Amino acid sequence: QREFTQKKTFTSWINSILAKHTPPYVVSDLYTDIQQGHLLLDLLEVLSGQHLPREKGFNTFQCRSNIENALTFLKSRSLKLINIHVADIIEGKPSIVLGLIWTIIFHFHIEELARTLACTYNQPSLDCSSAVDSSPKTSRSAKKSAKIKERWKMSATKALLLWAKEQCSLHGSVSVTDFKSSWRSGLAFLAIIQTLRPGLVDLEKAKVRSNKENLKEAFRIAELELNIPRLLEPEDVDIVNPDEKSIMTYVAQFLQYSKNLPESEEDMQEKVREAMGWLAAQEKKLAKLLVETENETYYQKYKEMMSFMETFNQEKTPFLPVLSSKRGEAELSEGQQQMREEWDKVISQMNEWKAKLDQMLPSPLDRIEAWLQEVERLQAEDLPDLQDPFKAMSVFREIIVIFKGLMDCFDSHLDTLQSFKNEDEKNMPLVLPEKLEEMKRRFQNIRSTNPSTFLEYHYGLCSAIANEVKLKLNIWDVKYGAKESVESLLENW
Repeated sequence: QREFTQKKTFTSWINSILAKHTPPYVVSDLYTDIQQGHLLLDLLEVLSGQHLPREKGFNTFQCRSNIENALTFLKSRSLKLINIHVADIIEGKPSIVLGLIWTIIFHFHIEELARTLACTYNQPSLDCSSAVDSSPKTSRSAKKSAKIKERWKMSATKALLLWAKEQCSLHGSVSVTDFKSSWRSGLAFLAIIQTLRPGLVDLEKAKVRSNKENLKEAFRIAELELNIPRLLEPEDVDIVNPDEKSIMTYVAQFLQYSKNLPESEEDMQEKVREAMGWLAAQEKKLAKLLVETENETYYQKYKEMMSFMETFNQEKTPFLPVLSSKRGEAELSEGQQQMREEWDKVISQMNEWKAKLDQMLPSPLDRIEAWLQEVERLQAEDLPDLQDPFKAMSVFREIIVIFKGLMDCFDSHLDTLQSFKNEDEKNMPLVLPEKLEEMKRRFQNIRSTNPSTFLEYHYGLCSAIANEVKLKLNIWDVKYGAKESVESLLENW
């Protein structure tokens, strides 16, 4: 199934690229057509804009020469072609052909696009997730966006995922955590379309439709309205474990579309002024609400916060295009810079309000909330990127011990939450039921992601150990004449 999906997706992607070739070229069977080498050279010429040497004929020698030229060009771009050999391509071996095409897609399509996001993530965050999702993950959004701004060492995969998350976060509870099951319902595709072209999608209706209906609608709209080639079919995505590479290839096309959106400077300035007026009104409204609810019960405070956020999410819809603008700092006008600062300010105030209320939860919910936030923080963090293998081993061992210690409390905290009696001495609710349900959902999320988190940590530890072993083996690969030096080396081991 995976191989079939990749072949279909990659073939459609290649055809969309080769439509720009002169003359246009259409792939009918990827495994057969690639054997002559001309397909590879045509594809690379369109993607790179360079003219590559080739043999014009189709005999065995000429086909081999063309494939060698293509692979040589890829290696000159510092691409790692692991276990990809000319003979395997001439034979049309599916796994090798798909591996080669994925390498090309990832480098020329996904990495090139993801690189353009570097300047975006060096700008003040326009992440709306904190104002959209009431989970405590959002109270960490400011810290996380600060972390994003500090580095651009993330992989292209993470950059593309971050972009997709940002588009979806503008539309309520649409959550994206990977390039697999997160897309199965079709809501993520529809949310991205709604962000890029507001008004094309009705997300409320989509939430009650079937997965296949949503996927069919998303692919149809993307093809007709956004001119995005239909690389996938609903049955490719609405399965237990959809193909990650195929989904990444398709999602990257939406990022490409966002980069090509025309934008009138005059229209943009007007939208910025409107957005600034709305943000100023929201800030005043929030400040007034904080004063008015100061002496209210916890229940009432949380209810008012939820009401404010719900209204905030509804009212921000007209401003989504300007709030999610992808301009770099050099391209921003003074008004746009002020808008971003004002947006960050409002979101920060909302985050602080949410964090403060989470700390005020009645016992024992306050302890459970703190535990949830700590586990979620560890799960959301990227693996440490340490050059010193010995230090990396120590860090990963420490993280594994901390995470295991936290997870040992999972069952007891969940039992306490489920048995919590939500009423005071006057039989009035202590906590909004929605908050309790949200905490339960977060337990489910932690349970589902726990194995992969442990796997990532142990992968990091094993990689660090392997790197340390390699370093020591390199030290051994020399002659030591003195007995003392050999004894010292053994002691070091």
